[in-house]
Amino acid sequence: MKVKRRIWFIVTLILLVAFVSGCSQVNQPITPESKGFWNEYIVYPLSWLIKYVAKLFGGNYGLSIIIVTIIIRVAILPLMIQQTRNSKAMQALQPELQKLKEKYSSKDMQTQQQLQQETMLLFQKHGVNPLAGCFPLLIQTPILIGFYHAIMRTREIADHSFLWFDLGAKDPYYILPVIAGVATFIQQKIMMAGMEQQNPQMAMMLWMMPIMIIVFGISFPAALSLYWVVGNIFSIVQTYFIKGPDLKSTHSGGQKK
Repeated sequence: MKVKRRIWFIVTLILLVAFVSGCSQVNQPITPESKGFWNEYIVYPLSWLIKYVAKLFGGNYGLSIIIVTIIIRVAILPLMIQQTRNSKAMQALQPELQKLKEKYSSKDMQTQQQLQQETMLLFQKHGVNPLAGCFPLLIQTPILIGFYHAIMRTREIADHSFLWFDLGAKDPYYILPVIAGVATFIQQKIMMAGMEQQNPQMAMMLWMMPIMIIVFGISFPAALSLYWVVGNIFSIVQTYFIKGPDLKSTHSGGQKK
């Protein structure tokens, strides 16, 4: 069941990225006349929103990206809260899931089918959706790529400077990519608090994602790293307030040991 679920998720994500990347003309400016679903409903609205907010703040496109990022994060906040609560529920179910694995440890097909059925019944009983953690990522992926295209294809954004960097160029000092990577690590560390030992794969992702963000941030326009930094700081605050009691209990438990 787990293998099929992972394959389904990876294939879906690849198809989504291929779709949104293939349906846009990255070298062509984005305008109200740009045609195609991707241009009309994702890239241009993001471009328009960033330009509109920038006008309200004296043409400051860096500040506009920060504000638009917060607006987007607030818009998908219900999904992120659901993801966080679902991860807490999954963490609470780990002892029972482990008992089921021990009970149905045989690798024959019939036993594994029983394990899957019992596992799904356990999830249904506690109202847990094992795929809930994938939904925010699937929603954020087109937004992230849309941000990239909006920045690259909107001349006003790409040519604007903010702080020490140009929004349409790489951060010359790699400060933003590093901050984005550190913020990603902190956000995931808070999200996975108490779960790393139960799931070694999650512990691996704790390090892989920040490294990937840093590598991408070094290669992509600084505006994208700015989006990651603001978005992850927002997520850190959000996750801390949702999982605050769990973090305190985990910390106190570690001190007692």
